Amino acid sequence: MSDLPKEAFEILKQVNAKAYAPYSGFKVSAVVKVKGDDTLYSGNNVENAVNGASVCAERSAISHMVSQTGAKPLEWVAVLGGKSGEKVAPCGVCRQVIFEFCEDIDVPVYMFADDGSFEKTTIGDLLPMAYKGKDFLKNY
Repeated sequence: MSDLPKEAFEILKQVNAKAYAPYSGFKVSAVVKVKGDDTLYSGNNVENAVNGASVCAERSAISHMVSQTGAKPLEWVAVLGGKSGEKVAPCGVCRQVIFEFCEDIDVPVYMFADDGSFEKTTIGDLLPMAYKGKDFLKNY
């Protein structure tokens, strides 16, 4: 699978099956890899009756990574979700959160379908005018 470790898709499938999506029925899973570490950190969406309290898979995986290693730069992100054969991109909030943990805009984002096929893009392509909070705060 290109430069993406083959085990990522298997983890995505396992984690996706455990997603909690009783309201939308739209299960999503994510795996992130930190630079310089072979450990893969996974997460899935967890819905809530109060929609704003729901957690997306990408933010769940990043939170898992941070809880285990602290804040580290991401090497890549992989996402699985949607209907059969569909590839989905991270939502806008997740794009911004992913960007927070990227050292540059070329970090790959792999969007998988349930058959294992995927599209590869970058966080820069998904979020071309990213809010650069760290840079913004340095000016004050």
